[in-house]
Amino acid sequence: MDETLVLINELINEHKIIRKKTQSLEQVANDAILLEKLEEAKETFVPGRFDQKQSLQKLQELLNSIAIWLDEHFNREETALLIAVEKHGERKLVTALNSLLLEHADLRNRLVHAREHVAELLSGGLASHQWAASASDMRVHLRHTRKLLEAHAATENELFVELRRHLKKKKDREETT
Repeated sequence: MDETLVLINELINEHKIIRKKTQSLEQVANDAILLEKLEEAKETFVPGRFDQKQSLQKLQELLNSIAIWLDEHFNREETALLIAVEKHGERKLVTALNSLLLEHADLRNRLVHAREHVAELLSGGLASHQWAASASDMRVHLRHTRKLLEAHAATENELFVELRRHLKKKKDREETT
């Protein structure tokens, strides 16, 4: 149970600094930085700029890094945390966690869609009016993805705090018996 509490504390700490800013993608270590990087990714590419191809390539790199980090983060929640919650948690906590884990597929798919969008823009196969519309749509998609991730992380954080409280009470009861 101690390992579960450590994992929950780590995940809570990742969610606590949701709005923190960072400049280096290599420093991606928590949801806050991930969300900031999505905002940075949206701002990296602005249709009509002279350096569009270079900006799109940077955006592609950012999205790839974000997708890798996000997948690792979600995997921790979907495996180690889920197993621990199923073992030590109440039914309502298991149900709540499973509901949140269902959102992971949608968030992953949103990043896949964004990466496909960038690849399409980089391909050079779109007419200029299609390209401009597609580029604008992509920025809106990134903005909405960032908002969804923020909301998801905030809801997870609330559940993790409740779960931590439950597990500490359970541990204290076990130690006194």
